[in-house]
Amino acid sequence: MDLSADAMHSFENDGFVLLPGFYDFESEIAPIQEGIRQIVELSARRHGLTVDCDTPLAAMTRGYMTLISTDRSIGSEIYDAVKQIPAFMRLVMDRRNEAVFKKLRAGSIPGIAAGGYGIRIDNPREHTFRAPWHQEFPAQLRSLDGIVFWSPLLAVQPEMGPVEIAGGSHKEGIVPVFNESGDGARQGAYGLRLDEEERRLAPYVRCAPLTKPGDLLLMDFLTLHQSGENLSDRPRWSMQFRYFNFAEPTGIRIAWRGSFSAGVKFSDIMPELKKAD
Repeated sequence: MDLSADAMHSFENDGFVLLPGFYDFESEIAPIQEGIRQIVELSARRHGLTVDCDTPLAAMTRGYMTLISTDRSIGSEIYDAVKQIPAFMRLVMDRRNEAVFKKLRAGSIPGIAAGGYGIRIDNPREHTFRAPWHQEFPAQLRSLDGIVFWSPLLAVQPEMGPVEIAGGSHKEGIVPVFNESGDGARQGAYGLRLDEEERRLAPYVRCAPLTKPGDLLLMDFLTLHQSGENLSDRPRWSMQFRYFNFAEPTGIRIAWRGSFSAGVKFSDIMPELKKAD
């Protein structure tokens, strides 16, 4: 896999890079969309509902929205199911992903973070599962030397809330975090907040790349980013998976253990990440 010098420089300098058209739509993305269509159709049948599933686009927008407006728990059912689509798993393990990681992390020994791959469905105007400003490392661990692979399954327009990135913020290193508290506090990775968030974000230019199916966005595990707010009338479907470097010293020290994605708290493995009370 040959990345341009500009792409490698952007990743090193900004902590992220967008690779347009990295995946082939017809052979790699369309089969995942069709798998989603079939699952939405089966879920509708399971619940005795009739929804529009004639095409993947219809199923992922009108069909899915009809289901969750009837019963929100059906959305959770679909969320758990779609990450098991074989075409998606083939993409996660594609050799080009490993080659890109090795190109950006010279001398690395790549691994795929267990529990760190899936298909997100960000519903319109739903706050509970919207990720606040964060670094990937506390929520994933495995290795300090990691890269998020992010790719949309539907074209992302401004009103759909594209991922927002603070360019260059990875250079600050690990930022301590604390858990939300009080009424409405969220649990797990969604409840993690950055120490002195506004002060830390202030120096960086923020951007929100618009993407289409086949595009690949790569982000360093330490780059500050957040989910955009979906103000449209359709869900934002996207794929995420994480590669990490087995050879990185912090990963070796913690035996490549995971955090929330592995069902444990990061503070039990790396207490130094937690903000002092």
